[in-house]
This record gives sequence, structure tokens and C-alpha cells, in this order.
Amino acid sequence: MLKKNNFYINGKWVNPINQKELKVIDPATEKSCATISLGGKEDVNAAVIAAKKAFETWGFTSKEERIKLLEKLYEIYKKRWNDISNAITLEMGAPKDFSSKLQTGTGASHIKSFVRYLKNFEFERPLGDHAPNQRILYEPKGVCALITPWNWPMNQVCLKVIPALSAGCTMVLKPSELAPLSSMILAEIIDEAKFPQGVFNLVNGDGAITGDALTSHPDVNMISFTGSTRAGALISKNAAQDFKRVSLELGGKGANIIFKDADPEAIERGALRCFRNSGQSCNAPTRMLVESSMYSEAVERLKKYANEFKVDDPNKEGDHIGPVISETQYNKIQNLIQKGIDEGAKLVAGGTGKPNGLDKGYYVKPTVFTDVNNNMEIAKTEIFGPVLSVMSFETEEEAISIANDTPYGLTNYIQTQDPEKVKRVARKLRSGMVDVNGAGIAVDAPFGGYKHSGIGREAGQEGLTEFLEVKSVGGWN
Repeated sequence: MLKKNNFYINGKWVNPINQKELKVIDPATEKSCATISLGGKEDVNAAVIAAKKAFETWGFTSKEERIKLLEKLYEIYKKRWNDISNAITLEMGAPKDFSSKLQTGTGASHIKSFVRYLKNFEFERPLGDHAPNQRILYEPKGVCALITPWNWPMNQVCLKVIPALSAGCTMVLKPSELAPLSSMILAEIIDEAKFPQGVFNLVNGDGAITGDALTSHPDVNMISFTGSTRAGALISKNAAQDFKRVSLELGGKGANIIFKDADPEAIERGALRCFRNSGQSCNAPTRMLVESSMYSEAVERLKKYANEFKVDDPNKEGDHIGPVISETQYNKIQNLIQKGIDEGAKLVAGGTGKPNGLDKGYYVKPTVFTDVNNNMEIAKTEIFGPVLSVMSFETEEEAISIANDTPYGLTNYIQTQDPEKVKRVARKLRSGMVDVNGAGIAVDAPFGGYKHSGIGREAGQEGLTEFLEVKSVGGWN
């Protein structure tokens, strides 16, 4: 069993001030695979002090200095690729191939992307020809509290750490206590790349103690959080006390609108996107809206697809899905599947209990409900498991109305071969992202949502500017 009890503070691996251990559980075996420490207020304070001190110099480094260090980080990241992939498989149950190609791969893509944007970014520019002595300066926001989830560990960490470093911010990272191991490898990579002491700090811990201490600390200037909408609301209250800048990437309940002229793979592709990563993606299309003329056909295809969908040990190679993250998450999903049955939705595939032959581990059957309506709990709640709710619609306007009838607004999906319909519907969907015909969202496209799905954007240039303040200077000659 791995012992990962130290924190990375001020360029060194240090012991917690007050030792309090937590076991990290392998979701495929339900057994402890590592121990970490839970940070207290004193640990958080030490990390914030280090970050505040480091900002005095790091905040004024040149773009070229930061690019050089980030390029070195990227090279070391590639060398540690297998270590990161194995850690993600162990800590959150992502199957080996998926862990390497997508979980670890997205982290690498973000590093490469942010370096490209940093090279082209102008931190100082004239306001315009009409005002020759006016300058706009983009300056780092300061000490950042970065709090990341367990479902896409490296993706989410790199979406925060890399643009913060690029902007000249210093930071304290608190990864999810359920999946902290890959983040600790990133800390090792940053250490090997020789970033200045105190620029990056890592303190493990839970939300109630460690997260609260971090988000309420008076010397933290910005909070970037990805996680549940409930936690996002609590963090916003902490931030409001002294007007910290806040970026929140929260939940989703994406609608996938399938018109009768959709391409032949649209149904199965939609189910795959829902089930992928064991359903543990905030941007998953968990509500499938099917035009009524093809509804019966879609139901039969979904039934066949879900019943044949593979669930297996994450340590095996292949395109299957693994377990969900924890016993708590497993029980939540089971309760919501039962709620769907009780509410009268038609269960056509999956259901409660574990898949055949997988008695140990937090495995969930890929589940499909049909004849769902938006008043049902399974249509309103972010289940965060491989559970698909299917409903029919008659008209384009009805589809848009159903899709928008949710407190969330992260990603919606459209399947049609009519380009004018795509433009009409995409404009009317109240979400931060719209994926058309499986095109996907580019790695550097702004990632974020409307309504309860959060505030701000990650990735690309918008992700970099989240960590920058804007200063206007008059009389600059």
C-alpha cells in the first residue's frame, strides 16, 4: 500500500502539522490502496504564506521565463505518462486504455495548448489608435486556491494549474481526497522542473476542513473550483466575505436532441457518451430527446446497445467501463435508479445491482429508462453514473423547451443533417457548449456553463484570462 502522507509546501515535501490519515480506496476492489493526510488550517496557512511570498517575484517574471519552465514540465509529464495513467486507474477505476489515452492524454493536451496561447498572449497592449497614451495591462490575480474533483483528475488539475502558472499566479492545490495520487505525481513533476519555491503548493484534505480553510483564507485572491453545484454555492459564500474572484465549473444534465434526419450512428454514439467514464462526466448527454417518428426504433437500439455494453476490471485492456468512484457514489446511483422505477419510467436495460460476475467493486449496470418526463427525479438530478433517460418530442420548439427545462446549462447535443436547423437550435439552447453530430468540443474551446453549471470558462485563451486582472493606465508614453 502506498504511503503518501506528506504535503508539497514551499518547494519541499513536508509532514502535516497534525497527522490525520485517510485511506484511499481502489474502487475496483473496495480495498485501501494508499494513505494520505488530511490537511488542517495550519497546513493550509503554511501553504498560503508560501504562495503569497512567492508571488512577490513570480508575479513579475517574464513570459519567456514561464514558457521555458512550462515546456520543461511538459517534457517531464510525457516521461511520467505511465505513472500518471496507472495512478488514475488505481484511484478512480478508469480502465487502462481510457486512463492513458483520455485521462492522462487530456492533461497533456491542456499543457501543450496553454503554452501555445501563452506564447501569443499580449500582457500589455494599447487601448487603440484613438487613445495613444492609454495602455491595458493583464496582471496575475495573485494567490489562487485550486480545488479539483475526482472524475477527470489530470484534465481538471491541468485546466487550473497550467493557466495559473502561465498567468504568473501562485497557488495551493487541493485535489479530491478520493483521487489524489495523480495530482501528487504532478507535484513531483513541477518539483523536477524546478519552479521557484512556493509557486505551486499541494495540500490534501476534505472539503469541510481543508477546503473551507483554503477558500476562506484572507490571503487567497482567487478560487477556481470544479465539483458539485452544492459545494460551489458554499464556496461562493466564503469568497463573498472578502470579494475573492471565483471561477466555478459545476454540474450538468445535458440534453441530446436526436432529430429524425440524424446520422445512422447518433443513437449509439449518444449512449456511449452517456456511459463513458462510467457516467462520471459533468458534460455527459444524460437526457436523450428523440423525435417521435423514430422513438420506437431508438428504444430498441438503445436496449440492445446497453445490454451488450461491457463493464469490467479497469486493469484489463479494452474499451469497457470500470467502477464508479466510491461506495457513497454507488449507493446514490442505485437509489436514483430505484427512484426512476418507482416514478414509473420504463426500465429497458440495466437496473439496480451489479453486473454479472462483478460482485466486488463499485460497478454499475449501464441503465436506460424510456418514457421519462422532465418532472421525474432521474431527469432533474445529475446522477453521475451510466444512466440514460429517454423521452420523445414532436417539434423543434418542444425539443428546445425540454432541453432548457433544467437548472443546469453546461453542454447540449444536436443530431441532424440540416445545417440551418443546427444553427437555429444551437442559438436557442441555454448552455455554455453545444456539440453537433459528435464533432466534440476542441481542447482549447471555452469550457463552462450557464445557470447552475457555474461561472467562468476554462481552456484556451478564456481559461488563461480567468487568472488575469485587467488594469487601465492613462498617460503611458
